[in-house]
Amino acid sequence: MAQEDSNCKRCYEDPWPPVRGDYQVGSPKCGVAVVTLASPLFPQNAAICGQCKTENLGIEKIVANVISNCNIRFLILCGVESKGHLPGNTILALHRNGIDEQGRIIGSNGAIPFIQNLPLEAIQRFQQQVELIDCIGLEDIVQIEELISRYSRLCEPYPAKPFQVIKRKAASRQIAFGEGDLFFGAGVFMDTAAWLVMEEILAEAMAEG
Repeated sequence: MAQEDSNCKRCYEDPWPPVRGDYQVGSPKCGVAVVTLASPLFPQNAAICGQCKTENLGIEKIVANVISNCNIRFLILCGVESKGHLPGNTILALHRNGIDEQGRIIGSNGAIPFIQNLPLEAIQRFQQQVELIDCIGLEDIVQIEELISRYSRLCEPYPAKPFQVIKRKAASRQIAFGEGDLFFGAGVFMDTAAWLVMEEILAEAMAEG
C-alpha cells in the first residue's frame, strides 16, 4: 500500500490507537487489522492485532480503535471462538446488521451482545470503512500473515477524517472509579483500564460525599 507521509498523517491522530488494551501495534499506515478471538496469536505486519474474548466491551474497543484510523480497510477475524461469548460471530453480525434501539447487536448468537458506549454513527462508520475477512478457526500464523500481505496491497485510505469516539485528555485526573484518561465531551470521562464511563459532575459529587 503506497501512501505519502503527508497523506497518511490525516488518516489517524497520535497517539494511536486511542483505547488501551492487550494488543500488538504495528504500523498505523497499514490497511489491515487482525482479531485473533480467543487464540493468543500475534502475526506480524498488521496495523494492530489482538484477541477479543467478549461480545460487548471487547468489540467496542475494536470499533473505536479501527475507525480512528482511516488507513484500516480490512479486519481479519481468525483464531478460535470464545465459547458462550462468540465475539467472532458477533463482530460479523454487527458489521452486517448493526444494532437495535436498545443497543443489542442484531443477529448475534452471543450471550450479552450489547453496544453501550458507542454512538450509532460509530457503528455505521465501522460498517462503511472496513471489510471483514472471515477466517474464524484459522490459527496458522503463516497463512494469516499471507492474508495480511494480500489485503494490504488492496488498501486505500477511507475518504473521510478519522472518527474519534474518544479523545485522550492532556492530563489525567482522578474520578470515582480510577483515573479517567479519556474524554467524550459534555463532561464525560472514561477509565480505559476498566472501560468505565462516568459524568464529571457525578464523579465530583461522589468524591465530596
